[in-house]
Amino acid sequence: MRTLEFKLKGKEAQYRAIDEAIRTAQFIRNKCLRHWIDNRGTCRAELYRHSTLLRQEFAFVKALNSTACQASVERCWFAIARFFDNCKKQKLRKKGYPKFKKHCRSVEYKTSGWKLLDPKHIKFTDGKGIGKLKLVGTWDLAYYSRDQIKRVRLVRRADGYYAQFCVKVDVEVETKPTHKTIGLDLGLKYFIADSHGLLRRGCAGAGVWESPKFYRKAEHQLNRANRKKSKKYRRGVKPQSNNYHKARNRYARKHLRVSRQRKEYCKRAAYCVIQSNDLVAYEDLNVKGLVKNRRLGKSISDAGWYTFREWLEHFGRKYGKVTVAVPPHYTSQKCSNCDEIVKKSLSCRTHVCNHCGYVADRDVNAAINILKKGLTTVGHTGSHTLGEIGSLAALEQSCAVKSGR
Repeated sequence: MRTLEFKLKGKEAQYRAIDEAIRTAQFIRNKCLRHWIDNRGTCRAELYRHSTLLRQEFAFVKALNSTACQASVERCWFAIARFFDNCKKQKLRKKGYPKFKKHCRSVEYKTSGWKLLDPKHIKFTDGKGIGKLKLVGTWDLAYYSRDQIKRVRLVRRADGYYAQFCVKVDVEVETKPTHKTIGLDLGLKYFIADSHGLLRRGCAGAGVWESPKFYRKAEHQLNRANRKKSKKYRRGVKPQSNNYHKARNRYARKHLRVSRQRKEYCKRAAYCVIQSNDLVAYEDLNVKGLVKNRRLGKSISDAGWYTFREWLEHFGRKYGKVTVAVPPHYTSQKCSNCDEIVKKSLSCRTHVCNHCGYVADRDVNAAINILKKGLTTVGHTGSHTLGEIGSLAALEQSCAVKSGR
């Protein structure tokens, strides 16, 4: 599945119609969730029937396309199914009980309710009155057939409205092997430290990639825009003034720009790593837990570790490369040359081994250890190797038990 995004150009009345469609989709989802809470044991088919009853009861729900109503029910059921999956896994973290949505920003149509007039124009034919909209983007929809477009999603952001086309295509690309492997250590001082230790263009030093720190650079402007927004807010006044909404939109657009910069940087870095190596080993970090650190939470969020991992795994599947997530325990404390533990604090940025005299950057040493862990992991899954079982005697004993001797 591939997602193609275009910006929408239309009139103000059409934008208001999109907002109405988004509110209707939110209403359907919340009503279905309430029906599930009040009637435990409700299945997915019953939620579909409940949405049909909502269409008969409310005229504004009936005006929305039926497939868009079904997509809203699917969103509700996805939250319910994820909650039950987390309960079955018995994880220590919160199970994610489904919540009611207050600020939805998208509505999704399936195979009906819209019509592609040409590669640059789309028309919505349901009763919400959205009408014909212009698509602004570089993707060529004429390359794909109508049957390949499975869903169309309307998204509202701070800088306008967008249309996303979910196209069913084979995204796998055959590439020539590079016969190279790499280990990656994610950090705050540097974005990436690799196990090669080579000087790369645009990097801070040998074997490390520079951390852009987009949020830190824009933090002064963000705080200033937030203060201007707060000055225009009047407590207890509903609705707020137009000047407040304008200031709020300017503040949101600045945050959107920072998030797009971070996403594009992570995307390019992941693409470069995948194209240059056949196997990539990286840390399996619990980013959700790390951002709770009061002192480093903002810097961890600014680094974009999870975004980088998502793009790394996506490009790995697309280009047929191996990506291995390894546990990060003792990768910074262990010497990559002699495997001895060398205790060091977080402020110590240079690894100096007292046993063998090996000296290297702290992050580069950790990257080499991550690569070693990745190489020992690959190929062991599902196979009876000595690395898994521990000894040849244990392997022979297990074979004897299976044969009944």
